Amino acid sequence: MPDYILALDQGTTSSRAILFDHAGLPVHSCQREFPQHFPQPGWVEHDPMDIWHSQLACAREVIARSGIEPAHIAAIGIANQRETALLWDRATGEPVANAIVWQDRRTAGACDRLREAGRAPLIAVRTGLELDAYFSATKLQWLLDHVPRAREKAERGELAFGTVDSWLAWRLCGRHVTDAGNAARTMLFNIHTLAWDDELLALFDIPRALLPEVVPSAGVIGLADEEWFGHPIPIAGIAGDQQAATFGQACHRKGLVKNTYGTGCFMLMHAGDAPPVSHSRLLGTVGWRIGGATDYLLEGSVFMGGATVQWLRDGLGIIRESGDVEALATRVPNSGGVMLVPAFTGLGAPHWDPYARGTILGMTRGTTAAHIARAAVEAIAYQSAELLAAMQNDAACRVTEMRADGGAARNDLLMQFQADLLGIPVVRPRVTETTALGAAYLAGLACGFWASLEEIEHQWQVERRFEPAMAPDQREASMARWARAVDHARAWAAPG
Repeated sequence: MPDYILALDQGTTSSRAILFDHAGLPVHSCQREFPQHFPQPGWVEHDPMDIWHSQLACAREVIARSGIEPAHIAAIGIANQRETALLWDRATGEPVANAIVWQDRRTAGACDRLREAGRAPLIAVRTGLELDAYFSATKLQWLLDHVPRAREKAERGELAFGTVDSWLAWRLCGRHVTDAGNAARTMLFNIHTLAWDDELLALFDIPRALLPEVVPSAGVIGLADEEWFGHPIPIAGIAGDQQAATFGQACHRKGLVKNTYGTGCFMLMHAGDAPPVSHSRLLGTVGWRIGGATDYLLEGSVFMGGATVQWLRDGLGIIRESGDVEALATRVPNSGGVMLVPAFTGLGAPHWDPYARGTILGMTRGTTAAHIARAAVEAIAYQSAELLAAMQNDAACRVTEMRADGGAARNDLLMQFQADLLGIPVVRPRVTETTALGAAYLAGLACGFWASLEEIEHQWQVERRFEPAMAPDQREASMARWARAVDHARAWAAPG
């Protein structure tokens, strides 16, 4: 029996490939950043070929460096940045435009018009989503309306739309597919019927011929062409990055919560086998479909997590590498009263304000780069604390721990401050690259590499547990200060 699973983890700023063994441990990995494009303020794009070439190069490199024969790889699992919209020519396989990234806000006005027309309740009921430019539908509509001849070609069935998982599957094996979890992030998919919704397609003027086939999250969809790896490896798992991370964190039972600290922060709670209803502007979404059964999740999204640290690096130049932020932030005992609200691309849940803008408050003549760095780290935790409060309110339950993963979860200062704000332990697993691990687990279940969910749950191990140390009254005061800062960020650039 083959000894490894290859996970392709295609993220917002980089592509990664990781080989996992039977114990669910990474044995070899590779990562490559690729260019980000910002044509106008609020616009974020990727070249689809940069996505493909960086992901393929990582996969080839990890196989070559490992010395493992491709025939010893049981399957490939794909995890992907979600909501990013791509459009390509079916005949040539070439993209017709840059991908519009999930962070892009160019269609906020279109969402406003639909909201004013009273369409938000329909969208929420059918999709579980907020009407927001974050999701794929208005991005795809924009591409059809602005790329020359795109709409007429789409109506003739000559173009294909997909999120990044669809694009990679197309390039790897020639099939136009997505899984239900990714489909649920487009704002075109009915999470109750688990099918593309004709009324929503009409609302956004999207030809059905553009859409991919919806397949299980765990199941063989095809074989990667032999030219890519020298052997036809089965592609057997697909999940959006946050669904994959939830699965990789072994949150397979109702009430378990994880938070991924990546470019953005994404908190998800397992909601059971029925679509959840939020009263706090959180999202109800499909987690995964395995063997005909569907698991649902409740989700809150922070747009600027690790991207806030990248801004310290690229925008302010106060650190050379993202990993330097902890050392700089710990030079001071606290933020010195500085509060940073990183609403550089608006605010996600529970505010859903596309017009909010980044704000720094509380600076004095004694404020230093270290204070700003500490405020940036703390801002990530504040935003996530808002999400958990809303989530517990929706689910009417008390969460007893939060499982943390992603690159910034390695920041001990952040993890401790997060536990302090939440008032519950934050648990960091032994394997923090749970997005790739979740994709591997899905692929491995499909091909028999792992026998059951119970086997996967048994493999999940804790690396460190951060216990809350902040007094309740201090926690309450800190969250109140954060709320006032958020009000400033929302008021600064409000329409009118």
